[in-house]
Amino acid sequence: MNLDKNTSELEAQALMKQIDAESQKLGIVERRKFIKNALTLFGGMGVAAAAPGVMAASSNLPPNVPSWSRSLGKPVLTNPYGKPSPFEKNVKRRTVEWLTPDNIASVTFTPLQDLKGIITPNGLVFERYHGGMQTINPDEYRLMIHGLVDRPIIFTLDDLKRFPSVSEIKFLECPANGGMEWRGPQMTGVQFTHGMLSCCEWTGVRLSTLLAEVGVKTKGKWVLAEGADGSGLARSIPMDKALDDAIVVYAQNGEALRPEQGYPVRLINPGWEGNTCVKWLRRLEVGDQPWYLREETSKYTDLLPSGKAREFSFVQEGNSVITSPSPEKPWKKHGWYEVEGLAWSGRGLIKHVDVSLDGGVSWRKANLKGLVLPKALTRFSLMVKWEGQPLLLQSRSIDETGYVQPSIGQLRKARGVNSIYHNNSIHSWELKEDGSVHNVQIT
Repeated sequence: MNLDKNTSELEAQALMKQIDAESQKLGIVERRKFIKNALTLFGGMGVAAAAPGVMAASSNLPPNVPSWSRSLGKPVLTNPYGKPSPFEKNVKRRTVEWLTPDNIASVTFTPLQDLKGIITPNGLVFERYHGGMQTINPDEYRLMIHGLVDRPIIFTLDDLKRFPSVSEIKFLECPANGGMEWRGPQMTGVQFTHGMLSCCEWTGVRLSTLLAEVGVKTKGKWVLAEGADGSGLARSIPMDKALDDAIVVYAQNGEALRPEQGYPVRLINPGWEGNTCVKWLRRLEVGDQPWYLREETSKYTDLLPSGKAREFSFVQEGNSVITSPSPEKPWKKHGWYEVEGLAWSGRGLIKHVDVSLDGGVSWRKANLKGLVLPKALTRFSLMVKWEGQPLLLQSRSIDETGYVQPSIGQLRKARGVNSIYHNNSIHSWELKEDGSVHNVQIT
């Protein structure tokens, strides 16, 4: 095959395959010389212009030997704690200035659109503060368990680590996740519509193990969990949950908790509102009733149209969201794409996820990918061929209890629009002809 300025892209691709085949017969040094000579031939005959799909302006693209393969890299062992590539610097938690202008009582959002799998890296787990971030010396840390118990005890961190440990992958979600969307589409990306959500491997000791150690009296029906932050955040936990799957946690994704996640110890109540997962846990008091009945301890409630309020709506109901495409992840050219997203339920396993391309008129069964665990994020996907047509993308989860994720219309009918909590409605993205994605609502 001869090369000239009119060489077609198909001819150039065929020649590239031939060059690759010939180069495989040579040693490393000879192979590089061979490819370099071939590259010179390509450049001299103007194939770069004729076949942009084969060669681009960058000299680091095939068949070139990239610059990073022709020199030594940076010195290693200079970052004792590793960090991401500088090319990933935009993958980070973000804030909404008008939402939480106070940097003491604030929130940051996880970049769900940039994550793969189901585990959220520690540096990207969303943050929620009520009284700033505490710095606690682990040697001075103590956890007090008292109240209606036989043997009140004060544990050190070392004491907690001597008990049999458990490690479980569970999601963590603020009940206000999606709350800005109750009255209509408002936020500009999946990071802000659903980013008060993360999923980690949590390691610690079962709360039930510690309660067995102190001996709960018969009248003990509730546990007050109180944090050591400046707000003294406290939540009442029913004894049934405390004895079920609650974990007193000291490690996250294989390392000690981060300060913003409650270092050195926090509580995790799998599948429940994130506010019950008290950070910087300092004491657990066993009582016979929820604490708001006897003292100034706040609680989260959901105001209904009737004027009544749902109290102790602890469980985070079945939910899902498409993360790609999304406003942050538009489609740039026609062809096959993988529609991807996350589903989760505080009731247990995700059993099924449907995806709609037409705003809920019809549904297709999505594929559940990787690990499918109870009360953990579950990744789903569906292959779609896009040829520039507008789409109305939705996802709908169904968990093992048979709970079906509701539409925003169904949710408003049942709960009104006066609450900011527990908006687990089906979310809609509008994909335009140019590949851009916009937040819309379909009732």
